[in-house]
Amino acid sequence: MNEEMLTRIFLMVFTTFLFVTFITPFIKKIAEHIGAVDVPNERKVHKVPIPRLGGLGIFFGFLLGYMCFGANSETMNSILIGSFIIVITGIIDDVKPLKASHKFIGQLVAAFIVVFYGNIVLRDLSAFGLYFQFGVFAYPITIFFILGCINCMNLIDGLDGLAAGISSIYFLTIGIIATMQGKSGLDFVLTFIMLGSSLGFLVHNFNPASIFMGDSGSMFLGFIIAVIALLGFKNVTMTSLIIPLLILAIPILDTIFAIIRRSLKGESISTPDKFHIHHQLLKRNFSQRATVLAIYGINMLFAFASIVYVLKDQMLGYISYGILLLIVILFVVKTNVVFDGEEIKKKFLKKNKVRKSKN
Repeated sequence: MNEEMLTRIFLMVFTTFLFVTFITPFIKKIAEHIGAVDVPNERKVHKVPIPRLGGLGIFFGFLLGYMCFGANSETMNSILIGSFIIVITGIIDDVKPLKASHKFIGQLVAAFIVVFYGNIVLRDLSAFGLYFQFGVFAYPITIFFILGCINCMNLIDGLDGLAAGISSIYFLTIGIIATMQGKSGLDFVLTFIMLGSSLGFLVHNFNPASIFMGDSGSMFLGFIIAVIALLGFKNVTMTSLIIPLLILAIPILDTIFAIIRRSLKGESISTPDKFHIHHQLLKRNFSQRATVLAIYGINMLFAFASIVYVLKDQMLGYISYGILLLIVILFVVKTNVVFDGEEIKKKFLKKNKVRKSKN
């Protein structure tokens, strides 16, 4: 790593960090003026109305970073257009909540643009000595991946600083790996301008938050995270596939748990509830700040294991992942994150009571 590269990284992060830190209070005033405010209800954690629309600040930081440090290309044009569609969809939802199906249309259009216009496609993959070529399935697989990342970040955004912090850890980890591997392409630039932008927003969003990122922020972060991961797929190795997913282990697991949990209850997978990972920690008398810091810590462990796996020792990386997996399993067993043990117990007792009364 040479001095020129370090200087460039510093400028990308510092410029976007300062800009987003400075512009976010103005966006807060705009949000209050147009009524983009998150009002507390029975499933919200905050107690007073908080302006949202903070994602606009992150997006502006991304645009500034691109103008200062990026290069024009067809691929970048597709990312800009897709980002614009995602952010506009999020802004509309932040002002007046949209139906899940309407938001999904915006997400799908953005995914189609980067896949078909930008040609950012996962076409093949090599793993464990095997080679997979996806052929015609490359397009739906890539679109599914983008939509998955968008909705993972959207679902995890439930506490002050949670989504912004997890995203920052992701960008930092990918940035470290890319730098150590000597990369300097589009994914390298996007990673560091997004690191500065998300950290700049976190100044105002960490508990106690003065502004929320809203869907304009969480969906945009998920979209950019997916794009950066896909740009790394050019190496078609297991590393470029699995590492971004493992760094995002918490939001991905939270989404999987939510789908299973709601399916077991016979509910729609888009039905909101208070059984997410962060809710489980809050139920154990963790404060908001302690809960967020605990999730940061777990995410950092996954990130550290990823860095070890890629740059140092694959076997040690496997061991680290195994230990973290055991922790996750223990968490599932000890909480209601997948199924409500008390509810199942009540149903079981009720059935037994009915059987006894019939006998």
